[in-house]
Amino acid sequence: MTASGILLLDKPSGITSNAALGRAKRILGIKKAGHTGTLDPMASGLLVLCFGEATKVSAFLLDADKAYEAELCLGVETDSEDAEGEVVAERELPPLDEAAIERVLEGFRGDIEQVPPMHSALKHKGQRLYELARRGETVERPPRAVTIHELRLLDVDLPKVRIGVRCSKGTYIRSLARDIGQLLGCGAHLSGLRRTLSAPFSIDAAISLQGLDELEREPARSLLLPPDRALEHLPELHLDGEQTRRARHGQTIAGLPDSHEGLVRIYGEEAFVGIGEMDGQGRLRPKRLLAAG
Repeated sequence: MTASGILLLDKPSGITSNAALGRAKRILGIKKAGHTGTLDPMASGLLVLCFGEATKVSAFLLDADKAYEAELCLGVETDSEDAEGEVVAERELPPLDEAAIERVLEGFRGDIEQVPPMHSALKHKGQRLYELARRGETVERPPRAVTIHELRLLDVDLPKVRIGVRCSKGTYIRSLARDIGQLLGCGAHLSGLRRTLSAPFSIDAAISLQGLDELEREPARSLLLPPDRALEHLPELHLDGEQTRRARHGQTIAGLPDSHEGLVRIYGEEAFVGIGEMDGQGRLRPKRLLAAG
């Protein structure tokens, strides 16, 4: 069977997520691959890549919380809300100290609503917003509910401010920078971004793209993590041989002693089988199964 698993890659700034994935595919020699949430070319940090059968768990990682270290440049606004855009406004900074910035940050902690940037992959009447933005068009974007679990002030060296953010899926750090700048009274754009967490994985366990480039195929493949490492937040369900056979054929299994309701990790007598859903009454419905090794 073709090698499978999850690679934790530290993407450098300056390249797209798809370009980083393409290089990793060539090094590992595995054609079937995908990522679990892109990083803009400007951003660096953790990119979780799934290869082979592990691509079947990638959808379950898209909803994961993310954490970032972000740099804001106060006093300058851009059309893309980050450093890659054109400057659209410049303003003098009001008197600011850490206490003043902290007071503004407090308003962004917890559940908030956020207007997505025009330069994003969201769609408006079937067209990507970034396509409209490139034509100079701006459309109304309904605010979206997101959660900022943690927002820390890391450093102030005006006009630059560094923050640490842990947030729910769908959060745009560019838009957070924009909104913080507006409340500070001077505007801002995102001038640097590094992803440090894509739950449950941390940047500490990632290999740099340069480091991966220096490896031969087999040593590179040895870095692949088992697919079930992405699902450790789900309860385990262990099946016997006959139950495993039926599950692999997509059959619902009744009479299990487990009364859990929701998604579970399914294990056979020796190996991870895939993801199933329990109905709270002892019935298991297989949802996403890996090929038998």
